[in-house]
This record gives sequence, structure tokens and C-alpha cells, in this order.
Amino acid sequence: MAKRSTRKLQTIGLLADPEAPLRSRPGKSRNRDQPRLPFDPMPQRIEPALALLARKVPKGDQWAFEIKWDGYRLAVHVEPSGVRIINRGGHGWTPFFPAIAKAAKDLGPTTMILDGEAVVLDDKGLHRTLPRHIF
Repeated sequence: MAKRSTRKLQTIGLLADPEAPLRSRPGKSRNRDQPRLPFDPMPQRIEPALALLARKVPKGDQWAFEIKWDGYRLAVHVEPSGVRIINRGGHGWTPFFPAIAKAAKDLGPTTMILDGEAVVLDDKGLHRTLPRHIF
């Protein structure tokens, strides 16, 4: 039979009483300048995520597909300083889509880039072709 130690057992970082509440030492005080650290700047432009045209809907869980609408591909840049809407060619089209700019601004004080297609639906929800001659 092994001999028992007569040394008192030391606990390092463990509770001697398992029923006692856990207590920790406070960490370093928070750096007051941290909330004011600059974020990486927003890119001036992103390449749109364009869909691939296919004759049939792809099968399988790894595929996502969308209906091809006849609209305009836009990137909506939302920043605390304002909203910019840019078309596929990189041109600023914010004045042409005031409703989209307002809806993006209404999302709140946030920073993001939304990539999508602007289409017109009538009051019945049917697709209407946007007039291309105004641009």
C-alpha cells in the first residue's frame, strides 16, 4: 500500500470550497481611446455578384438561383456620412433612386454595402420594365 503524504494540498486557481461563489480579479482597466479607433475605410466600389445564365434550374442543395428581372444592378453603400448608389459601371446613381437611398438610410447608423437588382413592380406585384432611355 502507498504511503500517504503529510503535506497540505495546495490549490492553484481552484476553489477549496466547491460551494463558494466564483470570484475573479478585475482585468486591466479599459483603454478609453479604444472606442475611437478608426475602422478600415469602405471600398470606393465593389464588383457586383452577377448570376450565371442557365437554361435549366440547377439541382442540388449547393445551388441558389434567382429569377432574371429586367432591372439595374446596384451597389448601395451605407455609411454614417450618407448613402451612395453605384451602378455596374461605377457611376453614381443616387439621384435616380431616392426611395432606395431613403430606405437604406432608414436602416439606422450602420456601415454596409448592399448588392442587388433594382426592379419596378406595379401595384399588383407584376414586373414592369424600367425605362432605359432616361439614363
